[in-house]
Amino acid sequence: QLVESGGGLAQPGGSLTLSCVAADNTLDQYAVAWFRQAPGEEPEAVGCISRSGEYTDIVNSMRGRFTVIKDNARRKAFLLLTDLKAEDSANYMCSAIKISYKCSINRQVYDYWGQGTQVNVSS
Repeated sequence: QLVESGGGLAQPGGSLTLSCVAADNTLDQYAVAWFRQAPGEEPEAVGCISRSGEYTDIVNSMRGRFTVIKDNARRKAFLLLTDLKAEDSANYMCSAIKISYKCSINRQVYDYWGQGTQVNVSS
């Protein structure tokens, strides 16, 4: 079970930092990915980070604005959202898989999911 936090209301151009932790405090053992889902739409990949944190992948359309970070000492993963746009409004979910190499933005491979944290971008 994963738990996300940090969502809320942001203005266009603003920033938010989303956090993800495992209920059993073992996220350092997992590769982590972030997905988002707007009402009535399919889940969309945002990015992922390897177990060690050395490898990351961000979807092209979000590269340069969003960053995935992993702090294994604190057993947390973060999604840094900057230069937010109205179309970034969605429920952001983290997911995890226990692999030791790279990561994937294919949501089918992930074993564990959180309920998500809602991000709303509006002036």
